[in-house]
Amino acid sequence: MRDDYLAAALLVIDDPNILVNVVSRRVKQLKRGNRALVTSLEKLLPEDIALREIIEGKISYELATPQELADNPGRR
Repeated sequence: MRDDYLAAALLVIDDPNILVNVVSRRVKQLKRGNRALVTSLEKLLPEDIALREIIEGKISYELATPQELADNPGRR
């Protein structure tokens, strides 16, 4: 994982725990064959692609509300 991408992504998603979860979920999607939302002339690892997508505003996240968590206990 490139340090410069990580630092830039932390400016977008400032909570490291949330950033790890967003990147992890996106990496799984990329490894299953989902197409990257960014282009690059260099060969990037899936982790770096996910970070670039966050940096460029191509993907985001939404936190569940306490009510949503109470209504769906398996979502935690």
